[in-house]
Amino acid sequence: MEILAFGVQADEKPLIEKAFAGHHDVRCVGVFLNEDTAPIAAGYEIISTSVNANLNHRVLQTLAAGGTQMIAQRSTGFNNIDLEVAERLGMTVARVSSYSPYSVAEFAWTLAMAVNRRIVRASNRTRDFDFRLDGLMGRDLRGRTAGVLGTGKIGEAFTRIAHGFGMNLLGWDVAENPACVELGMTYVDKDRLLAESDLVSLHVPLLPATQHLVDAAALKAMKDDAILVNSSRGGLIDTEALVTELRAGRFTGVGLDVYEAEAGLFFLDKSLEVVEDDTLARLVTFPNVVVTSHQAYYTLDAVGQIIDTTLQNVLDHTAGRRSENVLVPRISRGGA
Repeated sequence: MEILAFGVQADEKPLIEKAFAGHHDVRCVGVFLNEDTAPIAAGYEIISTSVNANLNHRVLQTLAAGGTQMIAQRSTGFNNIDLEVAERLGMTVARVSSYSPYSVAEFAWTLAMAVNRRIVRASNRTRDFDFRLDGLMGRDLRGRTAGVLGTGKIGEAFTRIAHGFGMNLLGWDVAENPACVELGMTYVDKDRLLAESDLVSLHVPLLPATQHLVDAAALKAMKDDAILVNSSRGGLIDTEALVTELRAGRFTGVGLDVYEAEAGLFFLDKSLEVVEDDTLARLVTFPNVVVTSHQAYYTLDAVGQIIDTTLQNVLDHTAGRRSENVLVPRISRGGA
């Protein structure tokens, strides 16, 4: 059987081909799955998609009409898939429920340190042989407070690094993580965390309940000199409200690896085009903001685990097996 993989990056392609060799043939394409590209999948029983694919009801109907029976998403998040429609169409949908949490946690800290120590500005200056230190002063993090919104596997990894820096630890989640408590974390409500933290990092999934978790009121509750980092999902932050606060001169720095309107932009070369997203265009002009294109997960270790799990999801499907990675059909509908 040949499998069609959408949205495959150049670095990712040889890893996918090597992993699938001896199991199934795989055709890798760089285009992302959306309403325009869905017809490419005609005749493929199994397709694999990336996090920036758009699997709305129209895309799913096109896939089903072309014979697609399984969607193997190469990510943990699945808010881009209309699961109800997929189930109604009789499709199997699987994801990668977990991979190296260190890849994202370490990158979140990379963003935090980059904005704290003005690394991008310093690098740009030295390229022009400007070696002044004016405007590059950062702050020690030891003794300051890190607020972690979401203390699952990635949040815990982020917390361990914060502990290594000697920071005070505040956490917010629906349930306490004993490992974080052991590190000295105090769980508090969101308002207190935002008000007391010098560094706030987001590590929660994007759900209806967490859409704009950090809204205008939350941003106003934060310290004027706080650092805000988001390496989870763009929709967790009200970007318009964030721009308003940045325009007012607030925050030491903001590091964003995700953006709520990133679909159709991130992972693509738009350098020769006019980007019509005025909010993003304004965001990247602030000297205390660093924006990267959803690359926190992008390490050899994490991508390798994602591909291995995706392959296993495909093998389970063809063998009629179920695993915790299967989103549709739901467990409540039966199955092993």
